[in-house]
Amino acid sequence: MIGRHDTESGAHFASTDRWGGVSAAPRASLNLGGAVGDDPAAVRENRRRAATSLGLDPAAVVWMNQVHGADVAVVTGPADLGAEPVDGVVTARRGTVLAVLTADCTPVLLADPVAGVAGAAHAGRPGLAAGVVGATVDAMVRLGADPARITARTGPAVCGRCYEVPADMRDEVAARVPEAYATTRRGTPALDVAAGVRAQLAARGVTSVELSDVCTLESADHFSYRRDKDTGRLASYVWLEPPGPRSGR
Repeated sequence: MIGRHDTESGAHFASTDRWGGVSAAPRASLNLGGAVGDDPAAVRENRRRAATSLGLDPAAVVWMNQVHGADVAVVTGPADLGAEPVDGVVTARRGTVLAVLTADCTPVLLADPVAGVAGAAHAGRPGLAAGVVGATVDAMVRLGADPARITARTGPAVCGRCYEVPADMRDEVAARVPEAYATTRRGTPALDVAAGVRAQLAARGVTSVELSDVCTLESADHFSYRRDKDTGRLASYVWLEPPGPRSGR
């Protein structure tokens, strides 16, 4: 269910795999996406199970209405966001859990435990080119975060050796983010979104970055839109421990 859960100085970073839920095929079984044609009751139960396994209150999780853009919202909890379409979200409230839904795109998780500021971004090809990563860091800085203190993690995503795209699309993205230029194992044009994320973080002064080693297209344990089309969504979470008893695992 939880493919990975790490902690660092009171910051938590977690990502799911596709197992341990109640959704039927082709979204079997831990689909956490509410806009992929799944039974809403199954999605609610899956979200409850994932949160509970992390020691979280499901009602504390902020879910974005992702549209592959670069808009970022500042929240203190789920009620602040509503249906507003955003691809980045930041908070200065410890205990508020930020979530990103993906099935090949790169989820970016950010935390400055000293300032008590966390952020999350949905970085697909369009969002990367539009600058959602930098916009999310900038929003954190406005809340008091210091890029030199920010720890960044990415969740499972399609790798640059698998993300084949037309040559003109690669050139268009690489014109904005040169580090995303890639080639598949077969020698065809590709994009490495995670490499682009790392470069954009570095440009904002964030150097403590750990990229996931899971390629969603290659892993049968993760949802992949490029592989399966009709499929579920993974979730990646970031939160800071509130004052008092330790939360999480």
